[in-house]
Amino acid sequence: MANQEDIAVLGCGGWGKNIVRTVNGLGRLRAVADPSPTGRTTAEELAPDCNIHADAQALFDDDQVQGVMIATPAETHYDLVCSALAAGKDVFVEKPLTIDIQHAEDLVRRADASQQVLMVGHLLEYHPAVLKLKQLISDGVLGQIRYLISNRLNLGKIRIRENALWSFAPHDISVILRLVGAMPYEVVATGGSYVTPNIADVTVTQMLFDNGIRSHIFVSWLHPFKEQRLVVIGSEMMASFDDVAKELVLYDQHVNLEKGQPIPVRGEGQLVEFSSESPLDAECKHFFARIEDRKTPRTDGINGLRVLRILHAAQRSMMTNGMPVPFHHLEPIPAVVT
Repeated sequence: MANQEDIAVLGCGGWGKNIVRTVNGLGRLRAVADPSPTGRTTAEELAPDCNIHADAQALFDDDQVQGVMIATPAETHYDLVCSALAAGKDVFVEKPLTIDIQHAEDLVRRADASQQVLMVGHLLEYHPAVLKLKQLISDGVLGQIRYLISNRLNLGKIRIRENALWSFAPHDISVILRLVGAMPYEVVATGGSYVTPNIADVTVTQMLFDNGIRSHIFVSWLHPFKEQRLVVIGSEMMASFDDVAKELVLYDQHVNLEKGQPIPVRGEGQLVEFSSESPLDAECKHFFARIEDRKTPRTDGINGLRVLRILHAAQRSMMTNGMPVPFHHLEPIPAVVT
């Protein structure tokens, strides 16, 4: 059994502070490191009893730290994860795994060679509603999946170093891959830059799959209202997950063919119950469990690498005004969440 306080968090900024708060609340936080005085002050307020450092190396040198959770800018991930693995730590790193595909491949190889845990923070894959939706699909309740639409829209937070695709779409890509249980054969993306030149504020990404399924991901930080909704259309039923309203609705709606004519069959939507556990709580607990049982995390390095490859393909398509980018498959992802 692991020590009660064996987790260190690197980065206590916008999202890192949520990880610090959660890990401390779960009784596992030993230390926090942040080069920013503001970040260290925040850590002291959230976890006054833990060790606070300015240098990440202090976490890597601490023999009592078994797992390091990294919530720093994406461009720093490769070097920090390398250092953490070299120090013998299991690693959780926020999405995206890295910016560069070769760097991501290298991290996967390093973790595999040393049999260390490498987990990527794709939060929605731990959302109880998404897990319930995956169960409904696996049980055949929706029938054959036709297409999926995911909208992630709001006014702000507007970035000036990364576009809306890289900032928002990794959530939706990871969930769609999990629900479909396959990799796409083609990616098409378009986008528009309206605030900062060459930084897309709005993007639309399509993934096309060998089994005929299509998915559409619409993300924007230049939108008049907040919407975070995933809709899944099946041959038998349809489902909608609204992450703002915290509702999963199953619709008994489909289309019948009567004498060669398509006839819509409309039914009432029915709320589907799911656990009220915080996705971040569930994600952190999953990381702790993998440290202890040494099993492969649901969102392991390979999972993070798949999402990164699709982001690069979408970026390439967007830069060529929506030219389709054929996708080279990695090994198939599990069809059922474990």
